[in-house]
Amino acid sequence: MPYLGFAREDYEAFKANDREGPVHMLNLVRLRAQAEYEDGSVASGREAYASYGRLSAPVFARVGGRIVWRGALEQVVIGPQDEQWDLCFIAEYPQPGAFLEMLKDAEYRAAMVHRQAAVADSRLIRMAPLSGGNGFGDGPANEG
Repeated sequence: MPYLGFAREDYEAFKANDREGPVHMLNLVRLRAQAEYEDGSVASGREAYASYGRLSAPVFARVGGRIVWRGALEQVVIGPQDEQWDLCFIAEYPQPGAFLEMLKDAEYRAAMVHRQAAVADSRLIRMAPLSGGNGFGDGPANEG
């Protein structure tokens, strides 16, 4: 089952968790070979996603967003081998409300047409940034 957008309850849970401080959003995106536009426009999935990125960039910047990490998937070492991702990145927002502000912006919503056409499957995982720590076991239970 592909995941392409928010379920209402997930959106409401995100809104309810309005803690202070930055939020990191891990994005894993699998693109369609051919974009699927409702109006029949023709583009590759990569071209459509590039349009989404170009058109949404001013809104992303306006709410204080920035890309803090980007990588290219080389190999799934542990996990389903069929979960291959074309785009892997972490977007940072200065606080959770900035992400919600972006979603409500008319310019961003217009850009979303291209994302919806481009994406075959995705994961969007909200994270609270932590310090690097000294090893694999360092984490929330070991903070403070």
